[in-house]
Amino acid sequence: MLELLAIGFQEIFHPYPLLLIFLGTIGGVVVGLIPGFTVTMGAALVLPLTFGMSSIEGLCAMIGVFVGGMAGGQISGILIGIPGTPSSVATVFDGFPMAKKGEPGRALAIGTWSSFFGGLFSAAVLIFFTPPLANVALKFGPWELFSLVLFGLTVIASLSGKSLTKGIISGLLGLLAAMFGADPMTGVPRFNFGLHGLSGGFSFLPVLIGLFAFSQLMTTLEKKDKVSQALILNAKLTWSNFQVIVDIFRRTTNLLRSSMIGVFIGALPGAGSSISNLLAYDQTVKASKRPEQFGTGIPDGIIASESANNATCGGSLTPTIALGIPGDAVSAIMMGALILHGIQPGPLLIVNHPKLVYGVFVAFVLAHFCMLAVMLYGIHAFVRLTRIPIYVLFPSILALCAVGSFMIHNRFFDIWVLFIFGVLGYLMEKFKIPLTPMILGVILGPMAESNFTQALMTDSRLTLFLTRPISLFFILLSVFSVVYPFLRFYYNRPKQKTSG
Repeated sequence: MLELLAIGFQEIFHPYPLLLIFLGTIGGVVVGLIPGFTVTMGAALVLPLTFGMSSIEGLCAMIGVFVGGMAGGQISGILIGIPGTPSSVATVFDGFPMAKKGEPGRALAIGTWSSFFGGLFSAAVLIFFTPPLANVALKFGPWELFSLVLFGLTVIASLSGKSLTKGIISGLLGLLAAMFGADPMTGVPRFNFGLHGLSGGFSFLPVLIGLFAFSQLMTTLEKKDKVSQALILNAKLTWSNFQVIVDIFRRTTNLLRSSMIGVFIGALPGAGSSISNLLAYDQTVKASKRPEQFGTGIPDGIIASESANNATCGGSLTPTIALGIPGDAVSAIMMGALILHGIQPGPLLIVNHPKLVYGVFVAFVLAHFCMLAVMLYGIHAFVRLTRIPIYVLFPSILALCAVGSFMIHNRFFDIWVLFIFGVLGYLMEKFKIPLTPMILGVILGPMAESNFTQALMTDSRLTLFLTRPISLFFILLSVFSVVYPFLRFYYNRPKQKTSG
């Protein structure tokens, strides 16, 4: 193992691969911080540039984009309340409130260091546990994946705020929005009402951007006295990285739990960081002794989300390298780059190309150090952007959101989707209906439907969801996840009466 790692270091420690990792990381951070410009889009843009490179050099650039993009999504999420990528949705819950308290620099530092530690944890798993973890992922069929997604949907109970009823309504609206367009398995059109634009359904990212960005823009602009003010008043430009690290390691259990969730979700084909950050946040809320503090700007929420989403990177590379099965869209693009260079991904990749595989491992570790340097160096510049008056900043943000929405599928209809869901999000904010359960429904709805349909097409027996051990395990977790908040409420109620 150590000899192979040494060979990997020899492959990477040359000026050109190191430069590509660094430039790829910068590009990934930039792509991540712009709402609508996804990490997948960044990796796809880099792919044509790798044709003239060696296989390891091309992978170095893509890994840099992958790692930088995952961490970069927190920047807009923390500073303006709009997640740059789906992997940073949960970061907004506590990151943005902490920024509004005047501590955007500290919030970004907590997120950056959490991403760094989560990424290193996943790198250790990637290097030492790739074959066994990949074998576990192989045991997940459509029954297990549906049960996992069902467990993910129970997060709605934790994200509903004070009203579970309003949270369920929001989640159902998300599931309803996910049903528009063609059936994911049969291709049969539904709910298109004769409109060509609806035949493709609602793209997830325009929905996400509309709910978070456009609705927040409208809410802010209706307060005329705040339009000429800076986005964040009295923002502190100084913080202690040492104190941030101490704060994170005081919450080691949270860091490790969230990182393990990220690795596990990343190793499952098709799951991805859009689930892992929300699931890690939910489990952190459930494990906390003070769940009512979440959403007010505490470090625990940022640590959970950011450590999970960067840990997902290593998890998604695990089945890609060990089995030739991509964990997500970015790792699928990396597989495409290997094939273009005449290298066949699969179980024999480690045997036939050990230099390449361990070079990827080393590049993945180094990319996290580059990400840490870029993010920490850039925090001062990022925070200064929040001093720009709102009437100047928000139109620019909205223009970028519209461009990002259009570029996903090159459909003008997606800009209308952004506007429609922006108005819907504004109305939901007015009626105190939480937005996050709806986002969760839009993300997980198609996954639940396609896996459920695929399971029934394979075998029509519903009992398989209960007789397959892993599926049963997640179903039991789902039941416990729904019942637990009520048990906790009734358990604490006598104490509250006594204390009163």
